[in-house]
Amino acid sequence: MAQEYLKTSSLKLVFDYGLDENDKPVYKSKTFNRIRQQASADELYEAAEAIGSLSEQPLWAVEKNNTYQIG
Repeated sequence: MAQEYLKTSSLKLVFDYGLDENDKPVYKSKTFNRIRQQASADELYEAAEAIGSLSEQPLWAVEKNNTYQIG
């Protein structure tokens, strides 16, 4: 049976840049790679809020993305 192995984790912060000329929301993101894989959701959210507070744009979403190797 195949197994999965966690290779990397990244933290993605999505910022709200308001509306475009067609009144559609504009979001831009910043991804931080090589985060500590054992970090809890609370720790990651706290870090994201701290980083987000440095931006002029409001933080809209925080995502953790994992990459696995299947073998």
